[in-house]
Amino acid sequence: MRLLVLGPPGSGKGTQAAILSDKLGVPHISTGEMFRKTIRNGSELGLMAQQFIHRGELVPDDVTIALVRERLSQEDCRAGYLLDGFPRTVEQGRAFDNMLKHLGQAIDRVIYLDVPIARLIKRLTARRVCGVCGSVYHMENKKPKTEGICDQCGGPVEQRDDDSEETVLNRLDVYNQMTKPLAGFYQKKDLLCSVSGDLSIEETTRIIFQSCLRRDN
Repeated sequence: MRLLVLGPPGSGKGTQAAILSDKLGVPHISTGEMFRKTIRNGSELGLMAQQFIHRGELVPDDVTIALVRERLSQEDCRAGYLLDGFPRTVEQGRAFDNMLKHLGQAIDRVIYLDVPIARLIKRLTARRVCGVCGSVYHMENKKPKTEGICDQCGGPVEQRDDDSEETVLNRLDVYNQMTKPLAGFYQKKDLLCSVSGDLSIEETTRIIFQSCLRRDN
């Protein structure tokens, strides 16, 4: 099964994608994490992407599309995959369609997580991430046992630059202008399944399986 998970920053895309990936047995491909990895490695691509990501802006299409094409061509994607964070614009959606045709693939379903903007701001500004292993925490409902220290690896738990309030507001503005129209793009293709992301993690997952992933949908 080949799936896309769409939604604004802070909607829970990464969390739901990881759960669905595990339950369905397909790789979870996060373009955000791929870019963060290239930044940590200090590669040319990472340095190019860093200037855009830290301002809360989108990485240029040609860079993003090349990265995704390379990843989807790998052996572990033959039986399916779950994409989180791509495409982010209608233009990328069209380029993605062309890429899939070239690869002989097609998307089965697009899951859209819908969350009120006030909740998104609260979620994002309270998020903290381990700088070593990438474990995610939240200062309201998932604090590390020791403040500033990762439970998993003992690394530093910090607020990412793109989770500051100023950058969060810019990210949401960019999303509304450039990414939200993708919902309509995939609705016209009869691929979109919209689910509330303002529920518990478990309830959101249950509804996704019930409403979006049933074979008769």
